[in-house]
Formats: sequence, C-alpha cells, structure tokens
Amino acid sequence: MAEAIGRPQWSNAWGRLVAVTGALLLAACSTVVPRAPVEAPRPQTQAPPPRDTAPEVISGLPQDTERHRVALLVPLSGSNAGVGRSLANATQLALLDTRNAQVRITSYDTATGAAQAASRAIADGAQLILGPLLAEDVRAVAPIARAAKVPVLSFSNDTGVAGDGTYVLGYAPAQSIERVVGFARARGMNNFGGLVPNALYGSRASTAFLRAVEQVGGRVVSLQTYDRGPGALSAAVQRMAKDAPFDAILIADSAGSATAAVPLLRRNSPSAQVLGTELWNADKGASAPALSGAWFASVPDDLYRQYARNYRTRFNAAPYRLSSLGYDSVLLVVRIARDWRPGTAFPEPRLRDADGFAGIDGAFRFGRDGVAERALEVKELRTGDAVAVSPAPTGFAGK
Repeated sequence: MAEAIGRPQWSNAWGRLVAVTGALLLAACSTVVPRAPVEAPRPQTQAPPPRDTAPEVISGLPQDTERHRVALLVPLSGSNAGVGRSLANATQLALLDTRNAQVRITSYDTATGAAQAASRAIADGAQLILGPLLAEDVRAVAPIARAAKVPVLSFSNDTGVAGDGTYVLGYAPAQSIERVVGFARARGMNNFGGLVPNALYGSRASTAFLRAVEQVGGRVVSLQTYDRGPGALSAAVQRMAKDAPFDAILIADSAGSATAAVPLLRRNSPSAQVLGTELWNADKGASAPALSGAWFASVPDDLYRQYARNYRTRFNAAPYRLSSLGYDSVLLVVRIARDWRPGTAFPEPRLRDADGFAGIDGAFRFGRDGVAERALEVKELRTGDAVAVSPAPTGFAGK
C-alpha cells in the first residue's frame, strides 16, 4: 500500500503547451510523500498527571479531514506489475502537475487479491476507487464497493463489467470499429468483409462490426472467424475468396495477424481498404509495410506524446500506453473535487455530466451504461507512422 499527494511544483513549458479542462499539465516533480517524522517530546520538569481514560485507538490509515481519500487498485506485483506501476506513476504525476492538495491517492496491490484490496481500501476510508485493470478483478471488487456505496472507475475495456456504480474507462473496441466503418462508408465503400478471432474480443468485435455496417447503410458480404492454430487464419481468408472482391475488410486482431492476412487477401481483393481496431495504436507490428495505407480509429496521440516525454524525464522509463487512463482519471477527480466537500461521499452523478471530461486521450464522457464514450480519430498507417486523416471531435456539444 502506498500513498501519494501533490506538492505545489510546476512546469511552465508543459503548461504553455497544452490546456485541457482546467489543467492538463505535465512536469517532473517528487511523487512519493513519506510520512512525517515523529518529533521527540520536549523534556518536562514535572511529570504530567495520569490520564483517567485509555487513549483512543484508530485502525487503518489516519483520519484526514482536509483531503479526499481515493484508492488506486492495480497490480503492483506479479506478471502485470509493469503496467500497474505505470498506472500508479501516472496518477502521482497528475496530482503533481495539477498542484492539487485536496486529493490523497493510496495504492493497493490487486495481484495478492482484488477483493481483499478493495476491502482494505474501503476500511481505510476510500470514497472512490480507481481501477482495477483486469475485468475479473473488477467483478471481484464491484459488489464490495457497491455495498459500501463507493463508485469504481475501472481501467478495463470489458463493457460487460459496467453498471450499478462501476464505470469502464478503458478503450471499448466497439467504438473504434464504429468510427472506422463510418469513415470508410462516407468514402463510398459499401461491401465489407471481416476477419475476427474466436475469442471474447473477436465475438464483441463481430457484433460491433455487423451493427456498425448496418447503421451506415453498408453490407457485410462475408464475416469469417478463426482459431489461433496453425493455418487457421489462412483458411479463413480462403473462405472469404468466394465473396471477393470487397471494398473494405476489417481485421479485428493484432497488427501481426493483420500483416499475415493482408497478402492473402490481396490475391482476390487487390484494392480493398484494410481496416483495423484500436489494438493497432500501441502495436509495434503496425509499422509493417503490408499495412501501409490501412485505417484504424483510436484515441488521439498528440498530448500522449508530450506526456510520455515528461513521464520518461520523471521516472527514467517509458510509460505503458494504458497509463494515460490513470492520468486522466485523476484529472477527472480533480475537476469534480472543486465542488466536493472533504469527508463527504463522492458525488457520483457528476461522472455522468453530459459535456464530459478532457484528458490526454481526448474528450470522453460516461453514458447511462457506465462505459466511457470517446472522441476518436481515424489514422492511416504510412511507412511506419500513423497519420490522422479524420481528427477527433473536441467535445460532445450538440450530441
């Protein structure tokens, strides 16, 4: 368990570079605040009279009447410790960069048990939980937090865990697919094909793909699924051949799988536009020449690049791409904290503000389902780089 609070330090260069909903500011400052040393008692000439009652014993963390207690539940040990620590660093950095002294964030390790971590956090007085990262951990934490009336702002992208006090801040694949399909349809593409793996992600991608194409008036000519075994992807492409050619083909998988599939697809659909998902945004395999010209939709990267540079300066390491979720969750809390009196329950209705919030990953807001709706941009892969060909909306005005 670790605690962090902000100290009033500032970076003018980053402050001049960006301004996002009050303060989206990055700097290199001290992040871990140790407990204050206990001052030795001054010598007394006369012993104090004995007390009639025993001193009060308070379990858990010391009571804090001036700051909001927020718990961060992430894996700090085990196989996912890297991304968990990156999320923790990001939350500390956000506190420092906003110079906020009203919020205290305490980290709890979910690798040793997410339910136990949530119980400890609530016993320590947490009024809001940031995290967990994994969907199974969110499922373990949600009923405990719900019973205590503590909202959960998770970093998962599994929309199935959202609702009833639990919110999903992660990047939902359905939104990425809807955005890129709409972009393709607006450019005259009508006949769509799809390749999706036989997994939970693939199942949800299939549903989103069919719905997205229908909504824009297109037609799904062929949708093929495949296992992870040898030759399965090639066999799926061969099954698509009878319906070729296609105007556009969605490959809802990693950039590596797409790289293997594209040369096979080109034999029967040489001019088909290749479409991907948000998975490609942090995938080094997206630089493969075979994917040059492909489109995918994801959160904007402009502010993230600046954040990553400041993160490296502060922690002497590169951040995980998901760490921006930690940073943006703190920006959200800091914004709400302006009207949140310390010692009172977190004002959960504020999470559903129609105008939404802004952060490193652009504008977002939570719908009635508890899933973060994001303003996404469409990117085109060009010689190893991703270039925005349709910028993300800056907000949700009129929506």
